[in-house]
Amino acid sequence: MSCDYTSVGFYTFDCLGWPFSVVPPGGGTVLLDEVALAVSGAAGTSAIVGAKLGLTTRAVGGIGADMMGDWVQQRIAAFGIDQTDLRRYPGVPTSSSIVLTRADGSRPALHVKGATGAFVVEPERFDAVTDTKIFHLGGVGLMDAMDGARNAALMEHAKARGCITTVDVFAGSQDDLPDVKAVLPHTDYFIPSIEEAEALTGLKDRAEIARFFLDLGAQCCVFTLGAEGAYYHHRNGTVFEVPAFRIDLKCTCGCGDVFNAGFAAGLIRGMTPEETVRFAQACSALNATGLGSQAGIVDFDQVQAFMSTAATLTAGTENVAR
Repeated sequence: MSCDYTSVGFYTFDCLGWPFSVVPPGGGTVLLDEVALAVSGAAGTSAIVGAKLGLTTRAVGGIGADMMGDWVQQRIAAFGIDQTDLRRYPGVPTSSSIVLTRADGSRPALHVKGATGAFVVEPERFDAVTDTKIFHLGGVGLMDAMDGARNAALMEHAKARGCITTVDVFAGSQDDLPDVKAVLPHTDYFIPSIEEAEALTGLKDRAEIARFFLDLGAQCCVFTLGAEGAYYHHRNGTVFEVPAFRIDLKCTCGCGDVFNAGFAAGLIRGMTPEETVRFAQACSALNATGLGSQAGIVDFDQVQAFMSTAATLTAGTENVAR
């Protein structure tokens, strides 16, 4: 395969402010300590972090022919990522968010769906975009033109090419389940947040939720649990949890998306399942120490060093916000 990691789907331009406390009345102003820009999204964040971790990476998605799209392209190019199939769509805005991060790390957002809902991978590009060891589909439920049959066909092609496939979602309710069902028969690792998994199934027990998705065709479920870490449940019977790391929390934006890339890096490096999840969890933790997706990630060696020294959270405790 010509690259290690292909990240397909949700690419967005983020403008972030910290710390946010209140919307001022009328035309008032609230002063912030920090403003940052980031390429984010379940595919965009994963692509950049994959590159930071040393993976040869390809970006596949849609952006607008606007200033935000210009910046997204420049930022992605800075990491040496192949963006041949990151398409520009005239007349459609780049998917963009205004993210207001509170002092406790939570981050309400205002979002324009934009080109994420418009982009299409045409069948004649299937061979090119699946020429990869790991094929990641990020943002199922948000990709209007691709969700359903098109994503299913692309994922089926990736599996036929011998790719390891991973899937992340943008799901808020059971209305998004048909789009997820379409790709699960071709999914090796299904990696939603536990909140998204609960919303899709209406269930609460982690093992029961995992069995629900395994019955729909996924080979393995990996649920990100926020302050509780991550849960791994493979159809071969391997089930375990990994705790979260103790950090000084700043912003949780993109933590799940960073986890996707960390998981891919673990697979590429031949780590065991437990090592892979722990490495992905360390990437997620480091991300939360900065403002905006990828801010806390430097490279593979940084993550390894963090893992060797950082403490983990015990049950019932939470990370302290700055």
